[in-house]
Amino acid sequence: MNTVELNHVSKELKGFSLKDLSIKVPQGYITGFIGPNGSGKSTTIHMIMDILKPDQGEIKLFDSPNTEAQLKQKIGFVYDELYMYENFTIKKMKAFIAPLYDGWDDQLFNKYLHEFDLPFRKKLKHFSKGMKMKCSLLFALAHNPEFIIMDEPTAGLDPIFRRELIDLLQELMVDEKRTIFFSTHTTTDLDHIADYIVFINKGEIVMQKSMADIQEYFHIIKGRSDMLDQDMRSLFLGVRETAQGFTALLEGDSSLFDEFKNDVIIEKATLEDIMYFKTKGSN
Repeated sequence: MNTVELNHVSKELKGFSLKDLSIKVPQGYITGFIGPNGSGKSTTIHMIMDILKPDQGEIKLFDSPNTEAQLKQKIGFVYDELYMYENFTIKKMKAFIAPLYDGWDDQLFNKYLHEFDLPFRKKLKHFSKGMKMKCSLLFALAHNPEFIIMDEPTAGLDPIFRRELIDLLQELMVDEKRTIFFSTHTTTDLDHIADYIVFINKGEIVMQKSMADIQEYFHIIKGRSDMLDQDMRSLFLGVRETAQGFTALLEGDSSLFDEFKNDVIIEKATLEDIMYFKTKGSN
């Protein structure tokens, strides 16, 4: 079963468009949604959440139209900014937000409040970037959502809290019905936790694959520039050349280069490698 399905979705905005998006987000897994800044990630999320309406196509959540109001009860949202009243405290925000959710769990709220070490009576405007992110997570998780949408959750955070967040997400996935849709341009956050990857660039889906397939079939090949004849160049999705040699992205069987094993270095491609070469191509 898929938690989210976008079928041939398009949206025209001023100076930008999303074109014929078809995306599947399988239930019970972490799906990474990657792409450069301005590629359409946030707009896509706003359509999934029914904040923006698509011009064409359909969007389903839990196999129902995403316009059904009761679906919001199953979703936790985590944004890159804290969209809450800055003069409120967590205590006051709880009084405002908790009644909106049928599944609100005070015990769970208090657990994360303690775990995140957040002040209950301090105004949000005095919170650091990391504290605001923890606050956003606190309210997203306190009603035990089946689907968690995260829009650039690690932007501007220090490496220690980023690691804590990744550990938390892995803990949350003990629930086999829970799904996480993690949108980011910082792909290192996803290399070790994502099960699936959707890559968007300039409003179009560039790639949609499982991490198992990505790890098996995508490789970085490094070698001397004089090896790069037309036939070899045609094997690569992108090539970067410098005075020291070339670095290229290969999708396929790396055994093609067995005969050159003394002259090339073959490495597993990271998501950052794939995003770089698929975005920049050859240079």
